[in-house]
Amino acid sequence: MSALPFASFIASHAELRNVYREPSPLVLKKERPDLDPATTIFLERCRFISIGTFDADGNADVSPRGGPSGFIRVLDPRHVAIADLGGNNRLDTMQNIIASGRVGLLCIVPGQSETVRVNGRGWVTTDPRIVDAFILPRPTKAAIVVRVESTYIHCAKAFMRSGMWDQDVWAELADTPDASDIIAAQGLLSSDVSAAAIREDLRQDYITSIAAEQ
Repeated sequence: MSALPFASFIASHAELRNVYREPSPLVLKKERPDLDPATTIFLERCRFISIGTFDADGNADVSPRGGPSGFIRVLDPRHVAIADLGGNNRLDTMQNIIASGRVGLLCIVPGQSETVRVNGRGWVTTDPRIVDAFILPRPTKAAIVVRVESTYIHCAKAFMRSGMWDQDVWAELADTPDASDIIAAQGLLSSDVSAAAIREDLRQDYITSIAAEQ
């Protein structure tokens, strides 16, 4: 193992609590074992989630999922279904769920800075009663179903600090390397393919792929 780039680390809960105070009673009470009516509406209108999983060896992954409102369905106060709308076919998330059966969701509604976290048991299903019930432009092949073990409403501080919805911040970060710059820097294509050419290819691919879903 290579040397760590820091001098020390926290190795116990007691050490951690020596650095941080205990959470308030309200913060603890916000964690719930099932979905209330307001959280249900939030999830059914949600258009973006980050989904965290890990494989049988404990290797972690967080992947984005997005779609129109309705690509997430609340089946009942303890179960949520997420339509798989297609991607790069690596299938990291679904393979991890099959291996470990654990899922963590961070659910985001555009324009809102509070987020909803859902953690629980996960499955990948092709049950027609689940996949055929989504009202989406294109049928889904499979869905991820999560049995809610805990749900939690996060405050807005992270989004407020980051300026997530602030257009002045967007302008400030406009020159940040994008996917095309990163692909070019990694040398994934031949050296004579420019970031600009990759960017145009990606743009056309996104247009074609999204149009096929309509």
